[in-house]
Amino acid sequence: MNKFNCYKGIVNLTHKQDDGSESARDCLSMYARYRFPGEIISYCVWLYYTFPLSYRDIEKMMLYRGIEVTYETIREWCQKFGQQYANQLRRKRAYIADKWHLDEVVVTIKGQQYYLWRAVDAEGTVLDILMQRQRDTKAAKRFFRKLLKQQGFTPRVIVTDKLASYEAAKKQVLKSVEHRQHKGLNNRAENSHQPTRTRERRMRKFKSPGQAQRFLSAFRPIRDHFHPKQHQLTAQRYRQLLRQRFQDWQNVVGLKSAA
Repeated sequence: MNKFNCYKGIVNLTHKQDDGSESARDCLSMYARYRFPGEIISYCVWLYYTFPLSYRDIEKMMLYRGIEVTYETIREWCQKFGQQYANQLRRKRAYIADKWHLDEVVVTIKGQQYYLWRAVDAEGTVLDILMQRQRDTKAAKRFFRKLLKQQGFTPRVIVTDKLASYEAAKKQVLKSVEHRQHKGLNNRAENSHQPTRTRERRMRKFKSPGQAQRFLSAFRPIRDHFHPKQHQLTAQRYRQLLRQRFQDWQNVVGLKSAA
């Protein structure tokens, strides 16, 4: 990420945004009427969605760098730009496997039980999530339709647990798709819930279904972008991949000409 050179509370950015280029104009348009430049805004959003930090944690980190910004402002930035960045990262995905794993997990919000539906492909990439009150056939159909609309194509195989709602919904929405139901085959989807549980504990539970849906929709594309499967890569390849993903992030947030 770019460095912030600070002296007596004055922020000097290494990235010069107003250079007359098209990318600079896009950046200025994206962050128009904001007191802070896009470099600082995108950095705070990156911190929040990539690491298990609170808004107040990031406020302290920025103050250490000589930048005074309140946690309320950081929250507004994350809510404003998080989903925007996530959508662009999602569009940059090079490949989505045609084998999808689907699962649902209980999320308790203010004493009420909800279900977080999630789909991942064979490579572990989270395709979509949906927070719902039920896990019946109607809920499964709603999730299937949302998933198909988001991805734009029909999978070859879906893998689920033995919940009957999947089979009933599949017969109506995904008639030609092979369906494999087995608890042991769906570990990939079940494991994908772990980062969500970590953030849920850090946030001391979600405040509402809408808040959970909004946060998680932005959280997984951004977090996963910076968390390649390190255990499957050599150290050199891992660093090379991260450098490329940092460059992709600079493009997404409108800092294409960053050094």
